[in-house]
Amino acid sequence: MKTLCQEESIKVPKGIKITIKSKIVEVTGKHGTLKRDFKHLPIELWLANGGKEVKARMYFAKSKQLSMLRSVCSHIANLFEGVEKKFEYRLRLVYAHFPINANIVNGGKTVEIRNFIGEKIVRTVHMLPGVTCEKSATTKDELVVSGADIELTGRSSALIHQSCLVKDKDIRKFLDGIYVSSHGVKEE
Repeated sequence: MKTLCQEESIKVPKGIKITIKSKIVEVTGKHGTLKRDFKHLPIELWLANGGKEVKARMYFAKSKQLSMLRSVCSHIANLFEGVEKKFEYRLRLVYAHFPINANIVNGGKTVEIRNFIGEKIVRTVHMLPGVTCEKSATTKDELVVSGADIELTGRSSALIHQSCLVKDKDIRKFLDGIYVSSHGVKEE
């Protein structure tokens, strides 16, 4: 069963500038500018109410395809939150015996991980553009990855997590590693 026309809308928060040109959305706020391309989706995107609202519309779509509309609105909402407040991922260093040593070099752009399960190798993880990493001021053995783009921030913390995976051992017993403990919008 195809739906003739379906529409979703999202309000633009105060103090944020948004431009939509041929399905490329550009959002500017106090934490910089984020750009996102929706050209691969068969939808209409435009600004309504004098730039106070973003609308997405789709014609003749099945129910699975209609889910795109909500996804696009969620992506744009994430852009708004990113330029307004920034996203942060908190990672904990977990070890049973050999203490993992994480050093942040290059002004928060690179993380060096040493002594993971006693290995001599130094693991180097570079943050993606616009993402910084720092050690938590309050908690021991915690890293805080923050950035305006939710995708790049999430991917950077995943790179740190994946650099410390235990190989050739029973992972139910060897639980050492760096794990994401919480993530969300940064509380100012």
